[in-house]
Amino acid sequence: MNNSYGRDLDLNLLRVFAVVAEVGSVTEAAKRLYLTQPAVSAALRRLTTAVGAPLFVRSGRGLVLTSRGERLRAGVQPHLQPLIDAALAAPSFDPSTSERTLRLGLSDSTELWLLPRLLQVLAVEAPRMRVVAIPVQFRTVGAALAAGLDAAVTVADELPTAIRRERLITGGFTCLFDPRHVRVRKLTEREYFAQEHIIVSYNGDLRGVVEDYLGKARNIRCSVSSFANLGALIDGTAMLATVPALVAEQIREVRPHLRTAPLPFAVPLGTMELLWPVATEDDPPCRFARAHIKQIAQAVEAR
Repeated sequence: MNNSYGRDLDLNLLRVFAVVAEVGSVTEAAKRLYLTQPAVSAALRRLTTAVGAPLFVRSGRGLVLTSRGERLRAGVQPHLQPLIDAALAAPSFDPSTSERTLRLGLSDSTELWLLPRLLQVLAVEAPRMRVVAIPVQFRTVGAALAAGLDAAVTVADELPTAIRRERLITGGFTCLFDPRHVRVRKLTEREYFAQEHIIVSYNGDLRGVVEDYLGKARNIRCSVSSFANLGALIDGTAMLATVPALVAEQIREVRPHLRTAPLPFAVPLGTMELLWPVATEDDPPCRFARAHIKQIAQAVEAR
C-alpha cells in the first residue's frame, strides 16, 4: 500500500470489513455493528478505494472474499480483536506493585504537613511508588502543571480551564515568636508594629501578607523565600513571624518552646487547593494519590 492509500485508511473500516467477511452479508453485518445497511456499504466502498482492489464479489444472495480480500482478512484477523480489547479494557492498577513516580508540586508550607504523611501512607500501601516534590507557589504553579506535574498543592489564583481544582484546607494566620525574647500577654497592634519581623516573600522583597492586606509597613529585619527554616531563624531572637496557623503548628512540633499569639487585626483566610491537569483525571495512580492527599488534608484540618 502506498502512502496516499495509508493516509486515506480509516481503521474503523477494517472492523466493518472483518464482520462482513465473517457473516458474508451486509444486512447481517449492519445488525451486529448497530449500523444501517447504507453505512456498511459506504464503509466497504471507502475501504475498497483505500486498498485499491475489490475485496468482495457477489455469490448468490451473499458476498464472498476475493483473493485480495482473503489476504486482507489474514492480515487483519490476528490483530483486530486484541486492539479492540486493549481499547475497551479497564485500566489495571495495583498500588502494592506499582512503580510509578509521582511528580507533585508543593508549596513550602504544604511540604511541612503533607509530604511526611503521604510518604508514610505510600510506605504501607504503595511501597514501590516514588515521589518527586517540585517547589511551586501561586505564580508558578500553572506553568509547572502544564510542564508535566501530576498534581500540586498550593494557594492559586486564576488558572486555565485545563486545570482541575479542589479546596483542601482553609485557615488563618497567627504570630509566632520566642517567648524568651518577646514578652507579651496579649499582643496589641501597637506592640505588633513596634517589633522586628521576619517574613516569607516569594518576590524577594520586604512585603508580606500584612503589607498586602493592611497597607501598613512593618519593621522587617529579614525576608526569606521559604517557611522551611523559619523556626530556626526565630529561635533565640526577638523577631515576630506572621505565618499560617498550620505552619506554626508544624514548627512548634519541632520547637515546642516557641509560642503563638492571635494577630491583633484581621487578615483574610488562606485556602490551600489540590490542583491537577485534566489529562490525569482518570489516571489510576494519580487518582490514588489525590484520594490520599484529600484524606490527609481532612485529618489535618480536623485537628
